[in-house]
Amino acid sequence: MADILAASNLALLLVLSGAFLVIAEAFAPGAHFIVLGVALLVAGLIGLFLPAGLGILTPVILAALVIVVGGASLYVYRQFDFYGGKGEGRTSDSSSLRGKVGRVTEHVTETDGQVKLEDGGFNPNYQARAMDGELEVGTKVIVIDPGGGNVLTVESFDVDDLDRKLAEARERDAEDETNAETDPA
Repeated sequence: MADILAASNLALLLVLSGAFLVIAEAFAPGAHFIVLGVALLVAGLIGLFLPAGLGILTPVILAALVIVVGGASLYVYRQFDFYGGKGEGRTSDSSSLRGKVGRVTEHVTETDGQVKLEDGGFNPNYQARAMDGELEVGTKVIVIDPGGGNVLTVESFDVDDLDRKLAEARERDAEDETNAETDPA
């Protein structure tokens, strides 16, 4: 009789502690408790339906279930990356900032300023300096040189200006081709 009570109490303890951890995850998201919480909850639920006559094997079976279900839930968590979006919001190194687009939050000069990047990681605010001239607050910018991630070099991301520069480059290329074709040397 004591074995039956001990086994069901252990399974109930696992269910309650697993439920507590899953609920705690809702209050502190970030996958701190979810893997262990799911493992304890599922192992406890399965333990409630185990036959009562297993005796000393019940805790061993429940421990094995916690390990197996914990491993499976960790695999599922990492595979689907429920919280991180496959790392889209994180920067892996400073070179990943090159080409990122953002807005000026503090007046940017050739020596000082601040920008906020779209998809710039956990803290998208960076110190910045302008490539040429000064950039006013609210100006859309693109990162030209990440500078090791400490101070970014940015340039205005004016679409009309970019189109104009691309058109000039195409004209120069066309002139170079024409000159190369007519030049007999």
